[in-house]
Amino acid sequence: MRYRVPDLPAAQWHSAEIDVEKSQFIAWLCHAPDADAFSALLEAARATHPNASHHCTAYIAGPPGEQTQIGFSDDGEPGGTAGRPMYQVLQGSQLGEVGCVVIRYFGGTKLGTGGLARAYAQAVSHALETLPTLEVIERDAYTLRLTFANEAVARSWCSEQAIPVEQVDYDKDGVQLTIGWPRDQAFDLAPLENRLKCTLDITPLDAPP
Repeated sequence: MRYRVPDLPAAQWHSAEIDVEKSQFIAWLCHAPDADAFSALLEAARATHPNASHHCTAYIAGPPGEQTQIGFSDDGEPGGTAGRPMYQVLQGSQLGEVGCVVIRYFGGTKLGTGGLARAYAQAVSHALETLPTLEVIERDAYTLRLTFANEAVARSWCSEQAIPVEQVDYDKDGVQLTIGWPRDQAFDLAPLENRLKCTLDITPLDAPP
């Protein structure tokens, strides 16, 4: 599976803000590969904006479509007016591993349930427009046993196919390359074997069940 995630270092976030009827909505987005990363974002938001009216949240700590490591909270806003609309925007973005906190400073004008839902969703959408992202490719590891003479050819072929060599081990008998094969492609090293004119000794390390 291939999907995009926020291109942000750990403990850093991307922010944007909007004003709706004198209320300020500040959206913070982070890379959330797990729930702990999202919790760190929420802690930072509360520490930075301790006097805000609300710190509403939503996160998807996994690939798009993840159903377990997800969550959202209205943090005191009327039920269903903040966290769920925020989550729906994240879900619709097709991003994975993403967490969001929207910090609200109440401006004195009540927005109503529909207005609140629109404002929180708009705050997240606005932040997503400028969020830097990168592509994640889920991979399975395989080891290839090679002679010393075949190492350079194998490395060159892997580079041509954008297959990363994740580890290299040497012993007296030759070389062992550990490669990361894209999970969304059928595993096929026949072209490499044809180039090397030999049959490779291949061992899957973590192929999907």
